Amino acid sequence: MTVFILVPGVFTGPHVWDESAAHLTAAGAEVHAVALTGLGGTGPAVGGEVDLETHIADVLSVIDAARQADGGEIVLVGHDYGIHPVLGAADRRAESIARIVYLDSGLPRDGVPALAAVPDQGVREQALRAAGEGAQGAGGVLPPPARDAWRLWGSTADVPDAALDRLTSLASPQPLGTLLQPLTLTGAAATVPMAGVLCAGNGASIAMVQARVDFGEPTLQALTGPRVTFFELPTGHWPMLSDPTALAETLLRAAAGEGHRLTPTGTTRVRPFLLDVPELPRERNGNVDLYLPPSASGPRPAVVFVHGGPVPREARPTPRDWPGLTGYARYAAEKGVVGVTLDHRLHAVTDYEPAASDVADAVERVRADPRVDADRIALWFFSGSGPLTADWMGKTPPWLRCLAANYPIMAPLPNWGRLDSRFSPADAVAHAGSLPIVLVRAGLETAAVAATVEEFLTAAHECGADVEVIDVPNGHHDFETVDRTDESREAVQRAMRTVLRRLTA
Repeated sequence: MTVFILVPGVFTGPHVWDESAAHLTAAGAEVHAVALTGLGGTGPAVGGEVDLETHIADVLSVIDAARQADGGEIVLVGHDYGIHPVLGAADRRAESIARIVYLDSGLPRDGVPALAAVPDQGVREQALRAAGEGAQGAGGVLPPPARDAWRLWGSTADVPDAALDRLTSLASPQPLGTLLQPLTLTGAAATVPMAGVLCAGNGASIAMVQARVDFGEPTLQALTGPRVTFFELPTGHWPMLSDPTALAETLLRAAAGEGHRLTPTGTTRVRPFLLDVPELPRERNGNVDLYLPPSASGPRPAVVFVHGGPVPREARPTPRDWPGLTGYARYAAEKGVVGVTLDHRLHAVTDYEPAASDVADAVERVRADPRVDADRIALWFFSGSGPLTADWMGKTPPWLRCLAANYPIMAPLPNWGRLDSRFSPADAVAHAGSLPIVLVRAGLETAAVAATVEEFLTAAHECGADVEVIDVPNGHHDFETVDRTDESREAVQRAMRTVLRRLTA
């Protein structure tokens, strides 16, 4: 028999698991929903007396009781913050745990507090301010969110109104010690099988995890091993409220060792460009590479290709050497303009400001090159660099003749938290004037990313912006790499023709 021990996230108690637990029980499993001290109606919490160790002890108590009473295989499930006490307990009872399930959570590391995983910077700052006040006797707890503020802790997509009302009414203040005390891990549970359940409506997907593995991110390489599987649910951050039946079925499959397995690093980024383009030489200057037309005479227009992200700092090759981007740059040069690739510092969702600075600096250096027509520049953005487009639409320089974006993320995904208002393309497009904008849209885009594109296009339509959409109906995010089809090739060719027509008009 499988014994599920379900640990809830911030502000919540065992009640969030009620419907999923009923489905698991009906399937023959034993279920224990953990009441973490001070949360979910277990009594008021005194912030200074409740910390992460308190919650680890709560989980250990349930594990020990389950071992004595049930004798089945124990599967620990941690949602959101709940993965921190789950891992702390598993580290001390590794021999008793059959599997750990990360339910739309981060990957906590030894010595790192749970606060580091909170997506919203404003919330993190609020917690730190409250901690400072608490140190002087002001309480030491973080108040639960109002009904319309749960989204700052994760997408509430598909959660029924009644469930959201109940979540709000039963929420408890979160003791700050649970968020600020670093997690201590010895590595004892490192070999325990694990499963990750990702919620696509919250901005996570198996494809995104695979992409970060392919980037070479060191902390994720262990996820390609045989002991790790993944599942994806098409809902928001609270699947136990939005689709409890599907969650229960997924947990049963996870306990049985089913699920998707990632492939080792380097299997997708090294694929060649999907069009045959000449192997033109590059000129490298700092973080910028130029690909010049083979028979250029006089200054030529330039297209600057801006990679997406976040891309781990350790990723090799760096983005300007990805075959996809170098292929675009060589393709542009073949068509008679200067193709440009660059590396910028978008290593985390908090890095948009330095990335924007890098792009602006690179563009000025390109314009200063005597072989470039400084008055005819196009910028072409990809994926997670979408928020960077706001700078160029908000204050469009006269020399910027076209702005393009392939499968862009045009607003922060729910699990990113908030970005500075500077990086809001939906707001900036109202100031784009006559700037031509070319948007290449993937028809099989994830729901969370597609929603950001629709928000942008709605704003663009309302202000009458000059936006041309090129659809790739059967294309996924990063379609040039993952969908090497005639449809993808035609989309690339059409997009290049459109950009060059606007650039040289």
